[in-house]
Amino acid sequence: MTAPRYEELTVGTQLPPRDFPVRRADLVRYAGASGDDNEIHWNERVAREVGLPNVIAHGMFTMAQAVRLLTDWTGDPSAVVEYGVRFTRPVIVPDDGVGAVIQVSGKVSALLGDNKVRVDLTAISDGQKVLGKAVAVVRLP
Repeated sequence: MTAPRYEELTVGTQLPPRDFPVRRADLVRYAGASGDDNEIHWNERVAREVGLPNVIAHGMFTMAQAVRLLTDWTGDPSAVVEYGVRFTRPVIVPDDGVGAVIQVSGKVSALLGDNKVRVDLTAISDGQKVLGKAVAVVRLP
């Protein structure tokens, strides 16, 4: 994929949306890599005991999946110079062989100069918004 050029963008430019599948095995691998081995992220019994409907994805895992829209769009992970979100709902990950899907879309919300743009992201799983105020600043070629 060719990185977008700053001068080609306008406020309102839509990024190509992406779907990111999430399975229990992904959460187990993420737990090992991150050191966050809280059982609510892989053990359904424990998740239900604390009042959750099922196992939930790590918030930082969800955040990382959403920013992949930008790193794939630019072709350069270092192009993302700022990124922040508010966690609004967890991603519920059933153990059904399918798991969950995080649907991510984005649009350019501001041209900031110095080849930087602000992008507002939307992340939805099971029809519900899972990240709020998901905003990134991206430096483009």
